Amino acid sequence: MGMKTKIALGAVVGIVVIGAVSANAGDSDTGSADKGASADRQPGGAKDAGAAAGADAGEGKEKAEKAEKKASQAEQFKAFVEENGTAQEKEAVSHVTKVQGADEQNDILDTADVYTDFTGGIMGEGTGPAKLIASAFADWKQSENGLVTVYDADGELLGNGQF
Repeated sequence: MGMKTKIALGAVVGIVVIGAVSANAGDSDTGSADKGASADRQPGGAKDAGAAAGADAGEGKEKAEKAEKKASQAEQFKAFVEENGTAQEKEAVSHVTKVQGADEQNDILDTADVYTDFTGGIMGEGTGPAKLIASAFADWKQSENGLVTVYDADGELLGNGQF
């Protein structure tokens, strides 16, 4: 290899390493929580009776969270609207077939796509309900800078909104 190739390869490796380190540096939200959790543990892994009772309650919560994660994003969205939405929102959301991008957010540039069974694109019947769907999505998920886009059955844009 020539000297220029080695330098270029070294620069690329350096950029990748810096990117990986900076990506992991942002995941420090568990710092103080981990310290408190480890301070409560007794040596040898033994737990007292109060901690065991709390663990049983925590297991039920974990199972509920796992069941929620197993449901598709569209099912989670529909369940939320069924519980909290207006009659018009419930009718509009009943046409949702797929939701993408709602599970991971970073509050920098969050985007989500909602697909429906409406037809006709922006001039079709789904334009009005698309605004209701976007509004219901904003009630379901919150972001500093989020954009939800609603599409028809053919993948054509129906509407969008901030969440």
